[in-house]
Amino acid sequence: MFTIRSTSRSASRAISRLTASAICTPALRQPSIFHSAFKSSPKFSSAFSTSTSRKSADDADLVAKLESEIEMENEMKESEGVPASVKDFLENGPFEIIDTPGEEDVVLTRKYEDETIRITFSIADLNNLDPEADYQDRAMGDEDDLDAANEDKDPQSEDQQGDQEPSYPARVNVVVEKPGRGALAIETVAQDGMIVIENVYYYKDAAHAHAKTVEKVHERQDLYVGPPFNNLDEDLQVLLERYLEVRGVNTALAVFVPDYIDLKEQKEYLRWLGDVKEFVV
Repeated sequence: MFTIRSTSRSASRAISRLTASAICTPALRQPSIFHSAFKSSPKFSSAFSTSTSRKSADDADLVAKLESEIEMENEMKESEGVPASVKDFLENGPFEIIDTPGEEDVVLTRKYEDETIRITFSIADLNNLDPEADYQDRAMGDEDDLDAANEDKDPQSEDQQGDQEPSYPARVNVVVEKPGRGALAIETVAQDGMIVIENVYYYKDAAHAHAKTVEKVHERQDLYVGPPFNNLDEDLQVLLERYLEVRGVNTALAVFVPDYIDLKEQKEYLRWLGDVKEFVV
């Protein structure tokens, strides 16, 4: 979904640049400074009026372009709809969602026995992504594996997989908190339907897991919170993965997060376009 919308945006911008280049002819060049210096005072008043008129025309062009972008995004929004993974997760999943308009972060919360679980992810991962470079690197890295796999691949299975787009890596931070026992802060990445643990930290003071103040961030820097996850015993790694699965950090979440980021980014982009348009008008 993201690839289609990103490609459409890029194509639209490319056409706009070509159109702008065709419009910018030598006839629109500004007069020489030395030539303007010999003009009488009334002429300067006329030049100012022309400049103001040109500014108004440029503003009108900008507003028209913003309206075109808004229309295009709304059309794609209607044609794409809401993915089934998002609908199912929100309707049947155990988490409550906190999605504040105008903010990048999305929060999921739930209670599990005596634990409070808080999951955060952000559209910043999508905004900082270079889709062309990402897919090119992925294609180059997987080329040899794909060639080998194609020899034994079932044609029907290949057709089914051909309709699926690889997802981008989305950071998912999980905090599991217990009253009076501190918190586990677990850094993971959701991609291609999998949750991959990167780090597991333990904090005796749960406030360090959230670290919203400068003081807590500074205090946390000097704490020993655990070794790199990959240095742990393999059985311990597997058991920590199961620990998260039981609490809902599973395949359904891994599929939901990139799809929801995609939807939220589109909503925020539409809101931004509208805000800029209202400012310029």
